[in-house]
Amino acid sequence: MNPRIEKICKEIAALSSTQIEVIEQIIEQFSKPYLLIHRNSDSDLINDSVLKDFGDTLRIHHCFSHEPFRKDKFEYALERILKLNGYNIIMPRIGNPGHDIEINNVKVSLKTQADRDIKLNKVHISKFMELGKGSWGDNPDDLNNLMDLFFNHMKGYQRIFTLRCLSKKSKGWKYELVEIPKSLLQEAENGQLRMMLGSKQTPKPGYCDVFDDLENLKFQLYFDGGSERKLQIKNLLKKYCIVHASWSFESIDI
Repeated sequence: MNPRIEKICKEIAALSSTQIEVIEQIIEQFSKPYLLIHRNSDSDLINDSVLKDFGDTLRIHHCFSHEPFRKDKFEYALERILKLNGYNIIMPRIGNPGHDIEINNVKVSLKTQADRDIKLNKVHISKFMELGKGSWGDNPDDLNNLMDLFFNHMKGYQRIFTLRCLSKKSKGWKYELVEIPKSLLQEAENGQLRMMLGSKQTPKPGYCDVFDDLENLKFQLYFDGGSERKLQIKNLLKKYCIVHASWSFESIDI
């Protein structure tokens, strides 16, 4: 018998019945085949090993939770898995306003999406960044200052990834890892600004609409004037992004 397996078997004998039940749940989860597991062959982030390890982490999570994988778990899992696979990882201090992780000397911003009305072909980031307490009222020119904050924020990282939960059904959880090209968001420099002067919010919210050459909408920046004062990314067409990996699987009944 493999020495590692032999050691585990001896240690299991000393566990409580509840602890053994937990192990049984994990084994049962691992024994279920994926409905889908796929990596983009051009991905420079997700290799075959990372694909399987991250998929296993998602499956273990859903042994014990009906909730989607959130940002804090995403950051921790990606750090751990990439380190195990030989990537050079540096984590910034807690509360760093720029990047969330540094991978092989590249600063990366991480996001998650799991809203109820998630759309397969459109990416939405409900909180891309905080907009702070600067000058922002009902003057449309204030949007120019907010755009400057947006572009300055993006100087803090080179790449942007979002983990999207497309289905929350136990018979078919679906996740995908999508990269939003930074160059795509930088096209907002030529976007069309408009302030929602009829809104009851204070400060007044606004949009930056970004179109393609045929005047079709590519994405929107939404300057949310609510209590959080945050920037959202809305209606970003996924066809302009890169899907690095996808996972779909059943979870056991807890």
